[in-house]
Amino acid sequence: MCLQKQRIPIDISMIHKVYIREKTMRSGRTYLYLQFYPAIKNKITGKSVEWESLHLEVFPGTRDKEKRQQDKFNRDVAYQIYMKRAMQIAAEDYDFADPFRRESDALAYFKELAEYKNKINCKWNVVYGYFEKFTKGSCKFGEIDVFLVEKFRDYLLTTTDTRLGVRLNRNAASAYFGLFKTMLRCAYKRHLLTENLSDQVDGIKTLKTHKEFLTIEEVKALSLTYCEIDVLKRAALFSCFTGLRISDVMNLKWENIIKNQFGGYSIELNTVKNGKLCENPLSPEALEFCGERGVGLVFPGLERSMLYKEMPEWIRDAGIDKHITFHCFRHTYATLQIAAGTDIYTVSKMLTHSNVATTQIYAELVNEKKMETISRISLKDVNTTL
Repeated sequence: MCLQKQRIPIDISMIHKVYIREKTMRSGRTYLYLQFYPAIKNKITGKSVEWESLHLEVFPGTRDKEKRQQDKFNRDVAYQIYMKRAMQIAAEDYDFADPFRRESDALAYFKELAEYKNKINCKWNVVYGYFEKFTKGSCKFGEIDVFLVEKFRDYLLTTTDTRLGVRLNRNAASAYFGLFKTMLRCAYKRHLLTENLSDQVDGIKTLKTHKEFLTIEEVKALSLTYCEIDVLKRAALFSCFTGLRISDVMNLKWENIIKNQFGGYSIELNTVKNGKLCENPLSPEALEFCGERGVGLVFPGLERSMLYKEMPEWIRDAGIDKHITFHCFRHTYATLQIAAGTDIYTVSKMLTHSNVATTQIYAELVNEKKMETISRISLKDVNTTL
């Protein structure tokens, strides 16, 4: 539909009307804009908004064929926006006319959110770093659309791991993109984005990977091997006995270790990752790794930087050639518990899993280990023909 210079108001209610207007600038160019009557109050800034520029140029009265075609196209586009705005106002969702929001610094918002969220999940700052590099240090909310989000997803699938210097692991890319989509949802809830782009773009599918863990013999070997940093050794073995994540071990305080009704001690703390309450009894052996009781942090001086140099050296000195991260100590706790006969539901509660299906993975690891032992008992001699 081609709209000529005319007023076609849509009655949204007894209060509001929307008009398509034309305005000729000093340069002689004519542009389309929307007028709201009476003015709409912006939900973010609290300011009244009377008009919205559509940045669509028209050529009234022109005889040039190409300009007439462009004129028709831009008026049709304006009409589509016109109808959309009318419906948004009717639904009282009219924070669209916000040039301030479109010009807002998306990177600054992301950085602030990442610094806050990083207390819970250290990957937030990493994701921000990748997005900052992807956008070359500049990105406004008006620039974020489905196309940009998809390009960032593809970027994560092809970029280099900044820490290891190799191609970023697909599962890591999946986790990072998931956090990025969380940022988009947060921005949408704060009306910084007009659309929930997170729901419009598929995530990155993960690949099934083997969860590495230690056998009880390997845990014993670690306990007998010298470690340059004592607090690191005690914290790691403590995780093997409790299943606590590195974030919870680092934040564990003596006030979280309390006497229980059975005469022993238990841990009571809200886990950093999901905020769930962990109420697990401590074995006397696990308690020994905590050292002498004091105040404040149980493992003061424990830092994540120790996990990249000193911990691998300690593990190697123990004669273990597996790729072991601190999280593998949590896997170790789960597999050893299940192998010892603890039912999967109890282990799930101890690990504060939201779904027992997550814990089922460890049961599968134990079964795989059992299958490996089948061939260890045999009446056949490989060098003898029966």
